[in-house]
Amino acid sequence: MSDQTFTFANLEAELAYAQRPASRGFERPYGWGWLLALHHEAAQHGEPWAERMESLARHFAVLLREYLGILTYPITVGTHYNTGFALVLAREWAQDRDVRLVAEIDSWSERAFAERTDYQGWEPGGDEFLSPALIAALLMSQVMEGPRFAAWFDAFLPPDSMARIFTPATVSDRSDGKVAHLDGLNLSRAWCLKEIASALAPHHREAELLAVAERHLSAALAHVADDYMGEHWLASFALLALRERP
Repeated sequence: MSDQTFTFANLEAELAYAQRPASRGFERPYGWGWLLALHHEAAQHGEPWAERMESLARHFAVLLREYLGILTYPITVGTHYNTGFALVLAREWAQDRDVRLVAEIDSWSERAFAERTDYQGWEPGGDEFLSPALIAALLMSQVMEGPRFAAWFDAFLPPDSMARIFTPATVSDRSDGKVAHLDGLNLSRAWCLKEIASALAPHHREAELLAVAERHLSAALAHVADDYMGEHWLASFALLALRERP
């Protein structure tokens, strides 16, 4: 099925559309991040269509570098416009492919988040599928070296914040497309917490973070296929939450 979708002709049409001046902000940044993540996964698994995606992926990498050059402030909502989420996905793609993009992501992230402490945001919002705080922390776990990140994390999300902020969200109606976002929030929180714990290890907060992650995962995993409003997209977040680092 993927071979029928990701043909040279289809991807050339996508690239031509993306290259139009009017497409400068098309799917920015959420779609850009996912496109790079898709290409990265396809290449890792040796999919024959990964090579066909290369030009489109590199186009969005260039757009992302240009975007960071004009983005003065991070967008920290818990939905599609969140800057950190796209940068986490893009940085993984760029790690062995685009040193300029890695450098731009890292320098921009340092300016945006390195001095932030004592997070006081209100989470969750009623239609969020991302935690603004945990996405920022996950991004910084990639940008900062271990001991420096550990100190930053303790200042940004002190130990008492886990119980105060991060309890699994209640999903009152999974047939409502916006309310169903909260299952995604529980899954993406689990993903972030597991990745952050891995970045911190060994650390005195590691067990706590993994326990909170497991509570969020348990709250959402059984509902991935409950209703079309969630099942057409939640699997991607479930895969993030379930993946294990080597």
